[in-house]
Amino acid sequence: MTAKVIADDVEALTVARLLADEFRAGASERDTERRLPREELDRLSASGLLAVTVPAEHGGADVRQETLAEIFRLLASADASLAQIPQSHFVYVNVIRRQGTPEQREFFFGEVLAGRRFGNAQSEAGTTHVQDIRTRLEPAPDGSYTLTGVKHYSTGALFADWIPVLARAEDDNLHVAYVPQGAPGLTVIDDWDGMGQRTTASGTVRLDGVHVPADRVLPHHLTFQGPQLHGAVAQLLHAAIDAGIAGGALAEAAEFVRTKSRPWFESGVDTAAEDPLLIQRFGELAVQVRASDALLREAARSVDAARADLTDDTAAEASIAVAAAKAHAAQTAVEVAGALFEVSGTRSALNSLNLHRHWRDARTHTLHDPARWKIQHIGRYVLSGTRPPRHGLL
Repeated sequence: MTAKVIADDVEALTVARLLADEFRAGASERDTERRLPREELDRLSASGLLAVTVPAEHGGADVRQETLAEIFRLLASADASLAQIPQSHFVYVNVIRRQGTPEQREFFFGEVLAGRRFGNAQSEAGTTHVQDIRTRLEPAPDGSYTLTGVKHYSTGALFADWIPVLARAEDDNLHVAYVPQGAPGLTVIDDWDGMGQRTTASGTVRLDGVHVPADRVLPHHLTFQGPQLHGAVAQLLHAAIDAGIAGGALAEAAEFVRTKSRPWFESGVDTAAEDPLLIQRFGELAVQVRASDALLREAARSVDAARADLTDDTAAEASIAVAAAKAHAAQTAVEVAGALFEVSGTRSALNSLNLHRHWRDARTHTLHDPARWKIQHIGRYVLSGTRPPRHGLL
């Protein structure tokens, strides 16, 4: 695959806006038919957007996190499923940046610049909690490893060139093994049956004695032994997706009311867009969306500041800022996507229009991790200065 190499933040945002407009046109049809976005992902890869966080010394644009968050917000406003697929890609590019050897960085950043995609094989079903990882990375006599386990919610794995697998080694420490698509013993199953984000193909990955060379394994556990932004970056992108869903739903609601809704007979106006009660409600929803967007930008800037001067304090501030943005955006996405029907009227509920995809996407995506725990950490930080934990989900 040949991919464009994006030069800077300005070019990255220009490309993202163009792709969002392109992807928006077919989003509803892809969702209705559950048509997986293979062509669209190839366009995304070829555009160079998937390589924008590659460090400059390796030939990448190394864009700000503020830019990366805006890229995801734009894509999610067009198609939340499509925006969700590369979230793990950027997370595991970040793992290489932090824990990769010089040789690993040179190889994998070269792959990313060429348009290769990373997937995700981290979550497991039926365990005691989300961090109870039972997939094993067993050493072989020649220094290589074998992987055995079953992963669920593996967003992006079906479309990936490389599948990063979260596994525990003999010492029970967490590692990430980068497994190429098609490796013997690797099976990717398209069995995702979510009511929302239908085309993410977030299905099952089975690993049956998969051989992994030593130079394809990174010590992920070391990430959490000092100040880190792994969780903040990952959650920032989730917040951007929620903010994008909210913005996309509000825009579609406004267009529907302007062009299709009828005014209520008691309003005394000629069009629904002139109804003062609808105007009030749209104003309220717009305030929520603008607040989520503003919190997202503030959080991204906090992450950028912490990257420039990483300490326990700057990492904590970034995590708290991201937690606030994620908690607000999650609530906003669900509220605005549901209010779409309230303001648009009975016709908007027709299944053939598929306007419910915004709510289904919002409700599904916001289940990734509970906002109530983010609020708890924010409260402790404000009251007692307690820094959030380093578990990678903040």
